[in-house]
Order: sequence, then C-alpha cells, then structure tokens
Amino acid sequence: MMQVEPSTVQVSQSGLQKLREARDSQCRDKGGDYLERLTNERLAGKAHVSESTVKRFCKGERVRREIAKAITEVLGLQLSDVIADDLDSAFYVERPPIESDCCNAILQPGALIRIKAPELTGKTLLLNRILEHADKQNYETVTVDFALCDREVFRNIRTFSQRFCALVSKELDLPNKLADFWDDIYGCNDNITAYFEEYLLAERTTPVVLALDKLDRVFEEPAIAEDFCCLLRGWNDLAKRSRSRGVNWKQLRLILVHSTEVYSSLDINRSPLANVGFIFPLPEFTTTQVQNLAKLYQLDWVGTQEVEQLMAMVGGHPYLVSQAFDYLKRQKVNLLEFLQIAPTEAGPFSSHLRDQLLHLKQNSELVTALSAVVNTSKPVRLESTQAFKLQSMGLVQLQGNDCTSKCNLYTQYFLERLPKS
Repeated sequence: MMQVEPSTVQVSQSGLQKLREARDSQCRDKGGDYLERLTNERLAGKAHVSESTVKRFCKGERVRREIAKAITEVLGLQLSDVIADDLDSAFYVERPPIESDCCNAILQPGALIRIKAPELTGKTLLLNRILEHADKQNYETVTVDFALCDREVFRNIRTFSQRFCALVSKELDLPNKLADFWDDIYGCNDNITAYFEEYLLAERTTPVVLALDKLDRVFEEPAIAEDFCCLLRGWNDLAKRSRSRGVNWKQLRLILVHSTEVYSSLDINRSPLANVGFIFPLPEFTTTQVQNLAKLYQLDWVGTQEVEQLMAMVGGHPYLVSQAFDYLKRQKVNLLEFLQIAPTEAGPFSSHLRDQLLHLKQNSELVTALSAVVNTSKPVRLESTQAFKLQSMGLVQLQGNDCTSKCNLYTQYFLERLPKS
C-alpha cells in the first residue's frame, strides 16, 4: 500500500533551530557582514504565502505541507530536515460538515466561533484548518494559547488584561502602546476595548482572526473568568451595531477553543458565553472515518469486523483511536492482544486513564454517579447536572435521559477503581 502523507506538518524542536540559523545566514553576505533582516514579511513574499502563515510555521504550529515546503525552499532547507516525525503527528480526519461550516462562519463580519469538546478530540487541529482558510483570504491571524501563560498572569485581572493586550500586539507585529491607552480610572474591560478599537483595529483594511486556544484555562480562574467572558460577549455585540463604531469590530473574527472537562467544576447555570456566536461541538469518529484512518496507518484490516471491535473498546474518540493505531503499528501486536492490554496500567492509555480518574475524584458526587453507570450494563438515570458533567468529560453517553458508559475502556478501568455505589 502506498504511504499517505499527512496534509499538514509542523516544525520539530531541532527544526526550529535550523530555521533560525537559516534565516540568520541569509542576513549575512559572504564576508559575514549583516544585510537587511529577513523579516516575516520578506520571507512570506519570497515564498508567496501569507505573513501570518510564516509566523505560525516558525512558531511550530501546523500548516499545509505545500506551504511549509515553499517556506523551507526559500531558506535553502529540505522540508524533511525540519518537520516532526509524521508518525508522531495525528493524521487529520475530516468530520464534515464541521470544517466547511467553520470556514464559512469565519468569513462573516464580527463572527464569533466556539469550538468545544472533551480533551484530545482534535480541537486544535480543527482550529489550524480554520486559520489556514483565513490565511487564504489574506486575513491577519493571531493565536493566543492560554496554556502557555504563567500561572501568575491569571491571579489578577489587571495583569491578565495587560498581558493579553501585549500578546496580541506582538502577534500583529505592532509596538506595545498600553501606556498611551490605559487609564486606571476605567475598568480593565473598558481599557482593553479602547486598546483594540482605537489602536489594534483602527483603520484596518483586512479582517483580524483572533484565536483563543485553551480558553478553559481562563474558565478555571474565578478572578478573571466572568469579566473576560463578558468582554468577549460585548465585542460580539459591538460588531452587530450598524453605526460607525461597529465598523472596526466587524473586522475582528473570534475563535474560542475550550475543553468541556472544565464544566465538571463550574456552575453550568451561569455562563456569560451561553448562546453566543456559532457553536461547534466536535463529534467523535464514525465507523467509516476509523476505517479510513486504519488505511492511513497501513493496517491490513479487511471489512469492518476489526474496526467494530476496536470501537467497542475505545469508541470514536479521536485520541484513543489514534493512540490505538500507533500502538498496533509500533508494537506489532495483533488486535486481540491489544484489546486485552488496553484497559490496564501497562496499556497505551494508562496516562490518559489516570488523568481522567484524578479529575473525576475532585468531585465525589461524580465518582458515585459514574460508579453507578459502570456497575451495570443497563442505562442509568442520573441527576441532570451529573449527567451533563460526565458527558462533558467524555465518560458517558446519553440515551434519552439515561446514561451508559462511553466505551468498554472506561467501563473496565473504572469498574476496578471506583467504590461500588
């Protein structure tokens, strides 16, 4: 079977250093003296790609293979020398119509898109797809990954607000002008809004796509969560205005990406982002999609029997399915051997399962509820909030008003580790 290459690639850690060295070498003449700096703008022009794509690629984010090849060729590098091992990177499996719906939504003036799903289900990969589509429209794209922010940033709303403004300024290659716009007589949300409206978005002729990844990190901080979510909702409202003030805000397109596990510790009855924007919950893989992925991994499976056996164990969870294929490919075990070891501490999912158990134990009511589910083969009626939170964690699925375990992997693992209800 012919090897199928993933459509997107990302730079490895060693590749990032090679990119820096290649850019530096192109700034010197034969005598070693510095020439004009090879900015992102110049590199983008030479590679015939957008500047924002160059920035994302050089930061280690995923971009389309052909774009990465064009950038590395300008720098005199081979693509294979700088990208991460494809087997270590998830093949992207399309889940129509999510991709086309998101790409159409981002074209709407003042759009706000919310991508939400449990951990490790492909949210960031989908985000990259949307950003690539925005790049094709020559939109400016900015990504703020809250998982990379220091813990101290989240302790104080003023510190968080100013850091947020500074990060977006940097990503837009604009100088930090907070000193010119920040006035302590006003609240933080007023100051952030003024900074965006009067500086970052002022006189902009092309839309700016601002992607906020790992937004659940903000949700976890009571000191900032409600104010920041109200800010984003307010910006979406400003974009709907027909008067002059709405013009700048129509240029801003927001993408909010967050995991649903955070719901297990939040008051689900209070959400400033409820019913705001285009909401896209990510579905799990279908049988056909898992079959296609098996072909990409070059597994010699005929028909659907093996796929059905695998999905009985791990469901259609993108991470679990991909990890299963990685394990089958690398360890060269057969499917029966894999199914026996999968729910054990020696299996490929042990780290994921321990994380789920640790998260679950933070809420004793959820422990009791899930124990009731895994200790019977029949659907279980749970209190609605418990059912919602366990579903948000990806541990159960709803059948009407009742719950069943998401997959045999969770049933077998938690059956041995949770107290009997």
